[in-house]
Amino acid sequence: MRVSSMSITLNYDALRETPVATDPFPHVAVPHFVGEADLARLIAAMPPLKSGGSYPPEGLRLSPEVAGLVKELQGPKLKSLIAAKFGLDLGDAPTMLTLRGRTREKDGRIHCDSEAKLVTTLLYLNPESASWSKQDGCLRLLRGPDDIEDYAVEVPPSKGTLLVFPNGPTTWHGHKQYVGPRYTIQLNYMATSAKARYELRRHRLSALLKRLPLAS
Repeated sequence: MRVSSMSITLNYDALRETPVATDPFPHVAVPHFVGEADLARLIAAMPPLKSGGSYPPEGLRLSPEVAGLVKELQGPKLKSLIAAKFGLDLGDAPTMLTLRGRTREKDGRIHCDSEAKLVTTLLYLNPESASWSKQDGCLRLLRGPDDIEDYAVEVPPSKGTLLVFPNGPTTWHGHKQYVGPRYTIQLNYMATSAKARYELRRHRLSALLKRLPLAS
């Protein structure tokens, strides 16, 4: 069943029906999780972020479409689907959501996400681009920490694609250098450890500090 939020339709059926891939680590990639017409509307409605880095939604002025999408993504339906898909218990896992609008020279370096993040979910809200065709800015799921060319899967940040993977010590990912607009919503389901609580507190503080003209 497709579910709408603020008139934006998310294709939960596609997520439910897409099998978990295991190379180089368990993940699910779902193109058109946001359909073409809704994607165009969202792209036009995204906040004009003029600098790099991650922005909590509380620190931004969001359009009704984007605000509705943010609320839906943090809701129980997506969490329950992801938990079932990967056999995880996420019932008590807090959510942490950020938006990115620009990619800088230093972004995309090979890394694993913090152990405080149980699951990483990325939703790409960008039009088709020649840069993606050249592989610039396309996220690569890597077999190791040393070579950006040693990848099993490459995900262009377009087509309303949703990418989900549980974090672990070998979930290496990154992308070739790209500088320019590249909208991503990142949603994490967090652990309940002291480190996770610290990251959530820092996230809330960042939301307060980024209520600035630069971010609005």
